[in-house]
Amino acid sequence: MTEHIRKVLRDSKAARWTALLIVSFTMFAGYYLADAMAPLQEMLEKQLHWDSTEYGFFTSAYGWFNVFLFFLIIGGIILDKKGIRFTGTGAAAVMVAGTALKYWAISTHSLDGAIIFGWKAQVMMAAIGYAIFGVGVEIAGVTVSKIIVKWFKGHEMAFAMGLQVSIARIGTGLAISTALPVSQVFGNVSVPVLFGLVLLCIGLIAFIIYNISDKKLDVSLHESTMADETYVAEEEFKTSDIFSILKNKGWWYIAILCVLFYSAVFPFLKYATNLMTNKFGVADDWAGLIPGLLPFGTILFTPLFGSIYDKKGRGATIMIIGSLIILGVHLLFAVPFINESYMAFILMIILGIGFSLVPSAMWPSVPKIIPDRQLGTAYSLIFWVQNWGLMGVPLLIGWVLDKWCITGTKITADGSSVTTYNYQIPMLIFAGFGVLALIFAFLLKAEDKKMGYGLEKPNIED
Repeated sequence: MTEHIRKVLRDSKAARWTALLIVSFTMFAGYYLADAMAPLQEMLEKQLHWDSTEYGFFTSAYGWFNVFLFFLIIGGIILDKKGIRFTGTGAAAVMVAGTALKYWAISTHSLDGAIIFGWKAQVMMAAIGYAIFGVGVEIAGVTVSKIIVKWFKGHEMAFAMGLQVSIARIGTGLAISTALPVSQVFGNVSVPVLFGLVLLCIGLIAFIIYNISDKKLDVSLHESTMADETYVAEEEFKTSDIFSILKNKGWWYIAILCVLFYSAVFPFLKYATNLMTNKFGVADDWAGLIPGLLPFGTILFTPLFGSIYDKKGRGATIMIIGSLIILGVHLLFAVPFINESYMAFILMIILGIGFSLVPSAMWPSVPKIIPDRQLGTAYSLIFWVQNWGLMGVPLLIGWVLDKWCITGTKITADGSSVTTYNYQIPMLIFAGFGVLALIFAFLLKAEDKKMGYGLEKPNIED
């Protein structure tokens, strides 16, 4: 049997990197929309008269359907049973639908004065749209993770995952740094959401284009396995495999580390612009630029750390270092006398390094613990656990701010009055998540040593 016969499409660097870039654009669009309203807390208060609790309620909606209706887990099962093309295209379409509803809610006056389940109708409808979008973007994220494993197994998998995360977080960075100035220029808080909707439509088209490459890869994989006389077909996914995943202690450590780590970062970003104006005295027009440094910083660092994991290993150790950095930065943000804008700049850069370390090692470690046939469900279950944090923590922080952290009001440049806050308690809450993340990172390393998963070993096969 010749080596030529054994080659498959993913052995072509051009093919696998092109596939990665196409699906990464879809995630870029999704990440932009996920945080398009993160810097707009004060503007929502001025234009739409939302308070912090309502803003926290809206932000928490991201995980409603994923958590309580188990849509994310169902999506993972569909991915393992129906495949990447069906699931990914459907997820992208759901993102578009949810965003369209959200945009309508915050741009119409037809909901003014109405109440739904005790909440302003505008807040509730925007939240439902965001919840629908959350289903699509999370299932898309699971699908893209499985796509990378499919195309990069035995190759630069951690680097590829890191690069995909970096491209997606360009969307986060653009949203956080530009949404407020754009809204101010147009005088309308809904404009960034409309821009995100256009991006998502392009992202849906991009995924449909990717489907062509995915089908070609399936053909080449089939031809290769049929030519290999030693090949033994892997069992198809069964519903009982869910219990196999849930009995895996290593999977649980990754899932809990994931929810704690992301709860210390993503909800923080939802309030970081407001933190910059309240604690560090940054002007409203520029307040989003400093938090915007965090996702932009990951563009370089996440692929870099992923490449180190590919070549040198030490995945569990990388996660420990990242958790330690997250903890330290949030503690420093909580210190009252650290209130100079240059310190906010420095701390955000350091936070970006920590934010790059954990994902660069965490996501490529899952295929070392879970069989390929269960990967879609395993990733979706992790995302489901993560969504508890993404849903609950913003709501918690919004409630804490309104309950214990109001310090008064201030007059903005346009003459309107907005509430001011002391962010010490929220930052200590975020630091607490960092402490717990560090503990579970150490537990994961101990479990890897016990079970021999190979988390400390390189990903690239010689």
